[in-house]
Amino acid sequence: MVETVLNLPENDDPLNAYPVARPKANILIVDDIPDKRFVYKTILEELDQNLFLVGSGEEALRLVLKHDFAVILLDVNMPGMDGFETAAMIRSRRKSAHTPIIFLTAFNDEMMMAQGYATGAVDYLPTPVVPEVLKTKIRVFIELSQMRESAAIQAEERALRTAAEESHRRKDKFLAMLAHELRNPLGPILNGVHLLQMMLPEDERLQSLRELVERQVNHMVRLVDDLLDTTRLARGLILLQKENCDLGVIVKNITDDYRNIFESKGLNLTVDIPENPVRMDGDQTRLTQVIGNLLHNAHKFTPPGGTVTVTLSVDDEGKACSITVKDTGVGIEPHMVAHVFEVFQQGEQGLDRSCGGLGLGLALVKGLVELHDGQVSVESSAQQGAVFKIHLPVGVADTADIFEPSPVFIPRKSASRIVVVEDGRDTAETIKQLLSHDGYEVRVAHSGADGLQVARAFKPDIILCDIGLPGMDGYQFAREVRADSGVASTYMIALSGYGRAEDQQRSLESGFDMHLTKPVNYRSLCNAFEKIPGKAVA
Repeated sequence: MVETVLNLPENDDPLNAYPVARPKANILIVDDIPDKRFVYKTILEELDQNLFLVGSGEEALRLVLKHDFAVILLDVNMPGMDGFETAAMIRSRRKSAHTPIIFLTAFNDEMMMAQGYATGAVDYLPTPVVPEVLKTKIRVFIELSQMRESAAIQAEERALRTAAEESHRRKDKFLAMLAHELRNPLGPILNGVHLLQMMLPEDERLQSLRELVERQVNHMVRLVDDLLDTTRLARGLILLQKENCDLGVIVKNITDDYRNIFESKGLNLTVDIPENPVRMDGDQTRLTQVIGNLLHNAHKFTPPGGTVTVTLSVDDEGKACSITVKDTGVGIEPHMVAHVFEVFQQGEQGLDRSCGGLGLGLALVKGLVELHDGQVSVESSAQQGAVFKIHLPVGVADTADIFEPSPVFIPRKSASRIVVVEDGRDTAETIKQLLSHDGYEVRVAHSGADGLQVARAFKPDIILCDIGLPGMDGYQFAREVRADSGVASTYMIALSGYGRAEDQQRSLESGFDMHLTKPVNYRSLCNAFEKIPGKAVA
């Protein structure tokens, strides 16, 4: 039986959930005679600490497993497990190995004392004890325990404070970096808009100006997508859409996309791909993103005249493959090599931040590769270039499920009728103009209620609807459309800034046929139309 006297610290302020005094120390008293335990309890109660009183070594060991003690008073002569055996067992446990033990004994035997010290005792007290002597010794160990605890708390607080300061420093640095990176493309975009207003339709500079604006907008979209993907990855919200794909085709397509970018900077891009297909079950979009991020990284950090080499190879057993991206760029400082795949980590850059970026690309590479049961590594040194290597499992798929790249889409004119329901007037107007230019008949509404009226009167083939509408949101709008026999069969595409799997599922459950994440690239929208069955794009 365990007798426990818990003296909890008083709290002067009932609104304060934390004690204002030092935590009470735990004291364990082990003696098989109840009267002696009562005496020790009476003597030590005035110290205002937590007392645990037990009558055997076995009970003492059970308590030592549950609690930390400032000091243990242990009777030497007990039936069953005596004090020496109990002390040896306490000392054998790592957490209690250094707990002070004071032996209590009626015998003043030097050999017994030597045995006690050999088992880890810090002191002996002859019984019957002198109350003041006992209290004085116990006070010493209480103070030592509280000093150790206080030092540990202070060390933990210092560590937490240092971590918080580092977190704030990194956050402030990242926000400043984000502001810089987002402002950079805004300048050319705004300048381009002013130039467009001044130019005549026949001006030869219009084409290059349009390309400039598109390039800068794509850069901003990439930054935002990286931010969103990093957040989704950290929260485990990225779900792979796996299908049987050919890694060779993926590598070829993405390197072809980057070739003009590399050549415009004076970089040589070399690609080595096996002749035979390299099949695996993977998410083609995410694998393209992984390789694209590595190519983007190599492009940023390799000066003109350098070379970037992309190699795809399969091991001898045909069960794994490697994708290597090697550059002759500035390389990575030794202290940064171990951190390049961490979020917001970048090498030092000047105030001009000529290399740009948010320090998210490589973190995304690591996370997406690991979702494919693969690994990514890097080898580099300053001014010696970098070698990124991805290892992925390879699997042979059923030919019926093999993914083949979609054919290049060529926009075609169509008389299909489309309703755009979007509260953002600029967004709605630009979508309308793009669709009208391609021959669609378009009507626009800026709320769910107006959208229903327009749809009922216009009888469209397709409805493009924003989810975040004021009043009646997009989900409710979709349900109303499906409930109306006059327009229930209309093909509906949801447009939303939220692109998680659960967001897409909710759209489908509400009645939409497809979910596209904003900002929607017009080519992607046209490709979506191509997938609509029936008369909509006939």
